[in-house]
Amino acid sequence: MSNKKINIVIIDDEDQILTMLSKFLSREPNYTVKTYANPLTAIAAVNKETDIILLDIMMPQLNGIEALPKLLEKNPQAKILMMTAYSTLDKVLNAHRYGAHDYIMKPFSSLDALGKKVKELLNK
Repeated sequence: MSNKKINIVIIDDEDQILTMLSKFLSREPNYTVKTYANPLTAIAAVNKETDIILLDIMMPQLNGIEALPKLLEKNPQAKILMMTAYSTLDKVLNAHRYGAHDYIMKPFSSLDALGKKVKELLNK
C-alpha cells in the first residue's frame, strides 16, 4: 500500500463504537479517522477527500439507509461499509441498492475482520 493518506469517516450514534473503531483504525499510519455521532453533521463534513465511510444503519436522527444517498451525493467515489446489529435481508438489499459496497454485523466478530473489510474496500 502506498503512503497516500486514507480518509475514513465513521458514523455511529454509539460513542463506545466511535472510540473503539477510531482507536483501532488509527493504528494504521496512513489512515486519518474522523468520527460523527450525528449523521447530519457527518453528511455536511464529507467531501471529495473521503475514501471510506463506516455507516451504522440504526440511528435516531437519520438512519443509515436514508443517509447513504446523501453521503454518495457529496462524494460518489467514497466506499461505504454499512454496520448493523439488526441485519435483515431487506436492509442489506436496500443498502446495496443505494450504493453501499459491503456490510458488517455488530458486535464485530473481531476488529481484525473489520480492518480486513476496510482494506478490501480500498482495493475495489
